[in-house]
Amino acid sequence: MKKIVFFVVLFYIFIILRYIFAWKLIKAGYAIDMESSLYKIKFGTIDIAGGKKQSSNYSLSDSIGQTAANQFNSSGYIIKAGFQYLYSLYPFIFSVSQTRINFGTIIPNNPQTQQAILNVSNSSAYGYQVTVIEEGPMRTLNGSNIIPDTICDGGTNTCTETLAKLWTLNSAYGFGYNMSGNDIPSDFINTNYFRPFPDRLSNENPALIMTSNNVGKNRQATITFKINVSPIQPAGSYQTIINFVATPRF
Repeated sequence: MKKIVFFVVLFYIFIILRYIFAWKLIKAGYAIDMESSLYKIKFGTIDIAGGKKQSSNYSLSDSIGQTAANQFNSSGYIIKAGFQYLYSLYPFIFSVSQTRINFGTIIPNNPQTQQAILNVSNSSAYGYQVTVIEEGPMRTLNGSNIIPDTICDGGTNTCTETLAKLWTLNSAYGFGYNMSGNDIPSDFINTNYFRPFPDRLSNENPALIMTSNNVGKNRQATITFKINVSPIQPAGSYQTIINFVATPRF
């Protein structure tokens, strides 16, 4: 009987010590390994607290208990450590003020322009970009006639999909665009510099028209569409689709 009692007492002591040890281990723990079939994180931090605090006079974002809260980069990876990266300053937003551009009746040798405003709000630390491409040249509904993309004034002022040049001659025909405002390419020197749109049907690459490596809110650029036709351009209703793509960088 004494042996049985002695064994039971030892058993309960073992259980108590085991749970005391486990409790102390959890209480003193600052990191833990985490893994699955797709990833393994060594020494992932268990923070004490953190978040966003604010009043009428201040706004504070903090991480408490983490050894190093910051963004760390290297070739092939980015680590954003800390509660600050659980939310963005504001959502990524892209808008175009006009989604339908109507030139009305075009008079030969009399260039016409229409404008739209591009607006970007970006909270990505690596910035953003906006590209553009046309889904084919301006053409009639039956596709039998087209208005070619501009080459600007020609000669030394021949523009390309990536290089704007002067387009001031009323005898220079075609369809193109100019950019002004925030984060635009430097080749748009002033409002007389134009480019042709890259053409998806010709397997051309989209053109970069807005870009920044910084966070920015309400970054605005004006795109000016210009069209000019010759006296021998066949009459008709012409149209195309201009495709804008805005992308945050991470």
